[in-house]
Amino acid sequence: MDVGSRTIGLAVSDPLGITAQGLRTLRRKNKKTDFAGLEQVIRGYGVVQIVVGYPLHLRSGGETAGSERMQIFAEELRSRFQLPVHLWDERLTTAEAQRVLRESEMTIKRRGEVVDQLAAVLILQSFMECQRSKQTSHRAEEPPA
Repeated sequence: MDVGSRTIGLAVSDPLGITAQGLRTLRRKNKKTDFAGLEQVIRGYGVVQIVVGYPLHLRSGGETAGSERMQIFAEELRSRFQLPVHLWDERLTTAEAQRVLRESEMTIKRRGEVVDQLAAVLILQSFMECQRSKQTSHRAEEPPA
């Protein structure tokens, strides 16, 4: 998820956890409506864990004002859906999404509609690649059977 004040960009992985695909962006209204929309996605796609973009300071990597809000949001997700929730560094994902979209032949209006979705895809893809990298390095450390 790429959680903003007005929208929540959404993405899900394929069943093997290799690629991330964007879903429709959720327009935020209020907490009740937001969580109802998220519940539809979680149930509809059989989500087993959640990755939420975690805003960190661009240069220092330290926490920002948004970091605390995302910690609270992540805790609400854990409590409501009883699923593991991972906070994942989202630095530069929106900028990268905007760069990719600028290079496409998409209209400015359409780019604005999908930037949060693409940011969510980049967050999830980065998380999955890191998880695969950890699994690969863990296997390399195991002695041969």
